[in-house]
Amino acid sequence: MDIASEVIQSILVKFKSERKWTLQALAQLSEEDITWSHTPESNSIANLVSHIRGCVHSRIETIYFDIPDTRERDKEFEPGLQLSHEEAYRMAAEAFDIIIQYLEHLQAHPELLLSQPFINRPPLTYSQVDNETTALNLMIAMVREIHYHTGQIIYAAKIRKGRLEWQYD
Repeated sequence: MDIASEVIQSILVKFKSERKWTLQALAQLSEEDITWSHTPESNSIANLVSHIRGCVHSRIETIYFDIPDTRERDKEFEPGLQLSHEEAYRMAAEAFDIIIQYLEHLQAHPELLLSQPFINRPPLTYSQVDNETTALNLMIAMVREIHYHTGQIIYAAKIRKGRLEWQYD
C-alpha cells in the first residue's frame, strides 16, 4: 500500500470510529438532553451537531457534490437552538456518512489527495481552510475539528446521563 492510500485508510478508520461513538451517545439521550446547555455561554449538543453538519456542508459537500455553500454558521451557535432527537441523530449520521463517502472516493482516487479542490471556487464562508488547501490538509483539518466537537458531545452526554452504555464490536 502506498503512503497516500495508507493516510486515507487511517483517516477513514478514524471517522468511522467517531461516527460510531457519536451516534451511540446520541441514541441514549432525550430531546431535553440534546438541547441542554451547561451554562448560558455553553453550546448544547444541538449546537454542536448543527455545527458539525455545517462544517461538512461547506468543506465537503460544496466540492464533492458541487453545490453552493449556503451555510449560516451563526445560526449553528444560537442559544436555545432546538433540534428533535431524530433531527440531531439524522444530522450527525448524514455528516459522518458524507465524510466517509468523500474518503472512499479519495481511496479510489488517491492521486486527488494533493489536489486543491477549492482553487477555482469562491472563498469559503466561515472557514479556516483557504482556497489553496489540498484535499489532504482539508481532511486533517476535519479530523481535528470533528474530533474536538464529538468529544464535547460525548462529554455533555456523560454529564446528562452519568454513564453511557457502549456497544463494542
